[in-house]
Amino acid sequence: MPTDPVCGMEVREENAAAKLEHAGTIYYFCNTSCKDVFEENPEQYIESEEKGKEESCPVPAPGEEQPAETEGGNASGAGASSTLALTGMSCASCASNIEKALQKTPGVLSASVNFPASQARIEYDPDAASEDDLVAAVEKAGYGAQPKGEKDDEGAASCTLSLSGMTCASCANNIEKALSKTPGVLSASVNFPAERASVSYDPSAVSADDLIGAVGGAGYGAEILSDEEPGGEGEQQDAELAATRRKMIVAWSITLPMMAIMAAHMFFNVPVPAYDILMLAMALGVITLSGKETFASATKSMLHLSPNMDALIALGTAAAFVTAPLAALVPGIDNYSGVAAMILAFHLAGRYIEAMARGRASRAIRELMEMGAKSARVLRDGEEVEVPIGEVQEGDVMVVRPGEKIPADGVVTEGRSSVDESMATGESIPVTRGKGDEVIGATVNQDGILKVEATKVGKDSFLSQVVELVREAQATKVPIQAFADRVTGYFVPAVISISIITFIMWMVFPAQFQSVADRASGFLPWVDPALGRFSLAVFAAIAVMVIACPCALGLATPTALMAGSGRGAQNGILIRSGEAIELMKDVGTIVFDKTGTLTRGEPVVTDLAPLGGTDERDLLYLAATLENNSEHPLARAVVAKAEEEGVGELGDSSDFRAVTGRGITGSVDGRRIAVGTRALMEEEGIDYSAAEGAMTELEENARTTMLVAVDGKVVGALGLADTLKPGSVDAVNELRKMGFEMVMISGDNPRTARAIAKEAGIEGVLADVMPDEKAAEIKRIQSETGPVAMVGDGINDAPALAQADVGIALGTGTDVAIESGDITLVRGELGAVVSAVKLSRATFLKIKQNLFWAFFYNVVAIPTAMLGLLHPVMAPIAMALSSITVISNSIRLQWEDIR
Repeated sequence: MPTDPVCGMEVREENAAAKLEHAGTIYYFCNTSCKDVFEENPEQYIESEEKGKEESCPVPAPGEEQPAETEGGNASGAGASSTLALTGMSCASCASNIEKALQKTPGVLSASVNFPASQARIEYDPDAASEDDLVAAVEKAGYGAQPKGEKDDEGAASCTLSLSGMTCASCANNIEKALSKTPGVLSASVNFPAERASVSYDPSAVSADDLIGAVGGAGYGAEILSDEEPGGEGEQQDAELAATRRKMIVAWSITLPMMAIMAAHMFFNVPVPAYDILMLAMALGVITLSGKETFASATKSMLHLSPNMDALIALGTAAAFVTAPLAALVPGIDNYSGVAAMILAFHLAGRYIEAMARGRASRAIRELMEMGAKSARVLRDGEEVEVPIGEVQEGDVMVVRPGEKIPADGVVTEGRSSVDESMATGESIPVTRGKGDEVIGATVNQDGILKVEATKVGKDSFLSQVVELVREAQATKVPIQAFADRVTGYFVPAVISISIITFIMWMVFPAQFQSVADRASGFLPWVDPALGRFSLAVFAAIAVMVIACPCALGLATPTALMAGSGRGAQNGILIRSGEAIELMKDVGTIVFDKTGTLTRGEPVVTDLAPLGGTDERDLLYLAATLENNSEHPLARAVVAKAEEEGVGELGDSSDFRAVTGRGITGSVDGRRIAVGTRALMEEEGIDYSAAEGAMTELEENARTTMLVAVDGKVVGALGLADTLKPGSVDAVNELRKMGFEMVMISGDNPRTARAIAKEAGIEGVLADVMPDEKAAEIKRIQSETGPVAMVGDGINDAPALAQADVGIALGTGTDVAIESGDITLVRGELGAVVSAVKLSRATFLKIKQNLFWAFFYNVVAIPTAMLGLLHPVMAPIAMALSSITVISNSIRLQWEDIR
């Protein structure tokens, strides 16, 4: 294989980015930068062409900064290079900061940071700088870095942590920061609604126990999520929900009588002995019995200098509570201890309702896990034995009666029945399955007894793969979330500062604020300008602290992703990456592979053209009888057509001979038969001119044509084609209405490709494109039209799917873990592409709506509270409503019409 003369990389001729002829020799280059370097001094590289083969090109690609020149010549030749895996970046500005920090490091010749890939490539003088210096420079800039070698690509480990102790989005942000800063961690992503962290790390530098320790050090709990007990997380959520409910009930059992006493005393002048002491005691009861966890969480977060939502509630509650002893000591101060109890009670009620709503948003995974059969009836030593599903092994033969769930993925060995596969594909119409057909575990056998040989069990099963893919999607982040994450990181400290500023401004500028209170008191009954200046200042400061809500911001994206990915899984649409949802909105062109995507991927007989008085039945009988001796796909198609048309029992054949690339010959019922191409007829000395017209017509319609001759005379022709899948034309029309340009890519000749594309309703055609050239074609279309989605089978099209901005892979049977696809469609038909686009658009719309309402709520609520126009008791209600609104909006995806 040729090598790039500059960098020494192996380069296939067909994949070369550039080639150049010099002194009668053609040189191939892995990128245009290498070609440019070669042109400057070709003799230098021709002389040194004996260099070893490289695995990656050290020469920066176009657009990357070129290595600086040194006195010794080109830096790429004299210096060293390193690639760092970066953590802690949240936007392009972070990448710019790291790049600047590296470039300022003594000894660094050039530095280029790739934000999407979270990598930095550095050229440096090893005599003046080391990799440790580079890592230190990045860490000094506030980010994490680790030298990235082959081990990072191939030896990186990953794990999922089940988290506890989180109460808001700020908690999730704190855990993510703690994990990202842990040496050896390559990436960390925390999903607040799912209470889960996905961590990729170098096992030689950090262990899973270290990750748990990092979370614990931040003040939270963590444990490795076990795949063996998929129901465990649901049980944990149920337990936490029950605990929150108990705390809420205890709080309200004290707060409701307290509110009744307050109302009687304040509005009806009912004398209450020792009123202030009673309020103080009841409030203390609420705080100690129901607020311990809130105050403990707040204390932990503040000790770690990363205050969370509980810190705001605790500070607001404490500020209201301490007014009771202050009122007893300082004249003119009102007792707000009752308000402290109400703040905590409303907060716990909101937390409970939010937890229930979060559970609904994440219930898709639980429902999927509950779909599986609990036991199986297997054949052991010829006897039927019922065993737990965990004991079913590959190769076991399972007996499935009507109405029962198929216990595991497998192949039917005996029987025929209708199977309801709606849990996998979303299609309500049952499909017929018989001997040799694949069946999916957890689908329902309807009307016949099936014997199924188990082929995939446990973690390898279809259901487990789907659950894992949904989890994977929910652990990813959408780019639009980056800004919300940055805001969340600074939100609570900012709100505490604003609350303090509010108190100071009310104390320093009482007249200005008093005038606002005077005007508002006419229509807001809870605004009382007659209160003292200190009381009004405390009133406003507490309201600011309690009403601010980072939770809505933190929930906006993940709840929509959870609901969207769950809705997709229920309809056979498996979203692998949240980023694909956002990218889909920018896609203008969809490229379809032909074979197996637009078409069935197997030939069928589409046309029968009998000649000379031969009828279609005889023509098909003769051809099928001879073809029955062959295993060629075209032969199987002819035999299948004969069965379909009811030709009956095929005759006897003899003297069978296959002529490679031309056809077959033999004898059927004593007659000499030839079936094949023009070349075969010429070889057999048979005149086929009478069939020329029929053949030309068939070929113009993209048909593969086979001539049939009997005893030296052509009696007809067969037309075969890889036909369009049902629904392909409707799907293409629907996508066109949605505004997409469509292109079909195929290795077929232009005439055949154009005919298929015309039948499908696609105008753009790329023909004669080999599998290894598809990715380059996708890249060219991207440069001409912008973001592109590619629809393919995920196997032959893997490079093209990876090159596309959004890769949509059609699943095949029980194999849904297609790495190259951002979205996998279980149904394997193009109607599912329409559903996937609709789901992506609907999910991203929900994300935008959620972020708008989350920002809008805080932008309006905080200034209103600063002006003293919101009662502190109303604040936790409004705060909870903001989160519930966002979650409820996401849950609406479960009823979105994506058909």
